[in-house]
Amino acid sequence: MKSDYLILVNLYEKSLMATKAHIGQINSEKKKKKSIQNKLIFIGGTIALMIGLIGIFLPILPTTPFLLISAAAYAKSSNKFYNWLLKNKILGSYIRNYKEGLGMPLKVKIFTITFLWVMIIVAMIVVPIFWIQILLLLIAIAVSIHIILIKPKNTLK
Repeated sequence: MKSDYLILVNLYEKSLMATKAHIGQINSEKKKKKSIQNKLIFIGGTIALMIGLIGIFLPILPTTPFLLISAAAYAKSSNKFYNWLLKNKILGSYIRNYKEGLGMPLKVKIFTITFLWVMIIVAMIVVPIFWIQILLLLIAIAVSIHIILIKPKNTLK
């Protein structure tokens, strides 16, 4: 009877050790996946940042959306780069203005909506597929409404 008890205790201890090893292996795999995921998010944020920087000099590319994507990616993957981006003398203002709801200058709103519709019309001419034209039209309407609803930035301060 005592030997049966010892056998059961031994089996229980082996089972417990195997379970702990398995849990350790699972946690290790999760950390590796999370590490890879963070690196990919960081790379995506850096690419968005580069596109946003190009958008400062090329009016064809919007700056703020790419900087917001970059800030969100950095917030998830790197506090150091997130804080750097928010405190940056030039880039930080784009993100802070959006986050704090300070608005968008009226000139920028007019330019953005005009440029949006010109590009949508060109795309509709180039791509004569009806359902894509409808989709482009719906996207243009939704983006226009969003831009119109952003309060105009008070420039008289």
